Amino acid sequence: MAYPNPYPAQPYPSASAPMPAVPSAVIGPQFCAPYPVDLAVVKKVMTISDNFVVTDVNGNIVFKVKGSLATLRDRRVLLDAAGNPLVTLRRKIMTAHDRWQAFRGESTDAKDLIFTLKRSSLIQFKTKLHVFLANNTKEDVCDFKVKGSWLERSCVVYAGESNNIVAQMHKKHTVQSILIGKDHFMVTVYPNIDYAFIVALIVILDEINDDEKED
Repeated sequence: MAYPNPYPAQPYPSASAPMPAVPSAVIGPQFCAPYPVDLAVVKKVMTISDNFVVTDVNGNIVFKVKGSLATLRDRRVLLDAAGNPLVTLRRKIMTAHDRWQAFRGESTDAKDLIFTLKRSSLIQFKTKLHVFLANNTKEDVCDFKVKGSWLERSCVVYAGESNNIVAQMHKKHTVQSILIGKDHFMVTVYPNIDYAFIVALIVILDEINDDEKED
């Protein structure tokens, strides 16, 4: 008796098939999943050094974000669950409200630059930010853009100047979050998009929002 092949041959994509233009692995391919990734982001409002904890839908810690007293508002480090530094986020000096840079590990050396984020304009009623990967030195066209309302936690990340969504945030209020001073929201990262990169964008967004509150 012949059994059906459980692994049938897959057709090759045609030469005319459009190739995906979105750069998926920004921080690392290990952070790109072939399915949507839902992450819960908890901002610890009452603490200084430990700013965010990011968990999966089962409550397992995926990332942590730390700052330090010495660089209270100008530097954040994204750590993996084991506490290894993945990305250092630094506000660029002399452009305090305009530009942030992300570097590999704990480096702040130009050779380790991953991406730069800046506002599309200085005066904004709603969030609109442009993200340029390190190899995009001209910065004529952004590699990603962020639009929406940070206050309502309804920001969306798009690929380049297109309308292709790669991640979106949505607010999650819980009784616990209100009682213990935590800001809790969700982010859905689309398939094959670097979710560590998206979390790094969220951390910078939060800092920019705090700047605007103080202006």
